[in-house]
Amino acid sequence: MHRCLVVDDSRVMRKVARAILESLQLETAEAEGADAALAYCRESMPQMVLLNLNVAQMDAAGFVRTLRRQRDGKQPFVMFSTTENDIARIDEALSAGANDYVIKPFDRETIQAKLASAGLL
Repeated sequence: MHRCLVVDDSRVMRKVARAILESLQLETAEAEGADAALAYCRESMPQMVLLNLNVAQMDAAGFVRTLRRQRDGKQPFVMFSTTENDIARIDEALSAGANDYVIKPFDRETIQAKLASAGLL
């Protein structure tokens, strides 16, 4: 079973994402901010990270750059979520090493399609 980490400062968004991922039979953990997420990854690297573009403590691009420098940090599929349609910010996160993104509000079908195409389902 693949392990996923949901990183979002919104408790509601973490719970929504967790419910979707668990309905897809994925083991899921949560982190409120970048610091907690990076600590989790140092201890037990997940196969997938779903993070908010504007996660607490740093933005998605900074998070991805930091994650990718960790031991085994190149392996997780990183998808960020956003309510913004600022192409420059989206491109920055993708250029930093994120694999994909999803626009909020997202649904189960959208997440399922993206994870299936990444080979995580």
